[in-house]
Amino acid sequence: MPGPRFLHQLPPEPTHHACLLDERDVVFSAIRAQGAGGQNVNKVSSAVHARLDVRASALPDDIKARLLVLPDHRITAEGVVVIKAQVHRSQELNRADALARLQALVDSVAQPPRRRKPTRPTLASKQRRLQGKTQRGQLKRLRGGLPGSSAGD
Repeated sequence: MPGPRFLHQLPPEPTHHACLLDERDVVFSAIRAQGAGGQNVNKVSSAVHARLDVRASALPDDIKARLLVLPDHRITAEGVVVIKAQVHRSQELNRADALARLQALVDSVAQPPRRRKPTRPTLASKQRRLQGKTQRGQLKRLRGGLPGSSAGD
């Protein structure tokens, strides 16, 4: 069988999560989707807002801290992650999409960032830098006028 023929499917489930998100921490609310619709555009609330209060969630403290300092417009000043899903036409698929995107956001901060190991320039790179500076200084010195002549004549 070649594959699913339906356009509206659940997002693929990743096989491994560093920290699984508890669905009880997420508050879902149905809203009306934006954009062109049809007969049901003003009647059906198929889009979904998923809200996760990071501070009140059951996530580990280090993941909470890394989530709260992310420069992401979806995280409010109060520490609530708001994700809007409106890709699919059904509310269930949008809910699953929002949960998957929320899980992806949590997974992105699950690994602690690597500490930078400070390095020093090598002796050869220092010598190349100083040699370049010397050559540049000589070039600038040669640009000066001839000795004994005045520049304002």
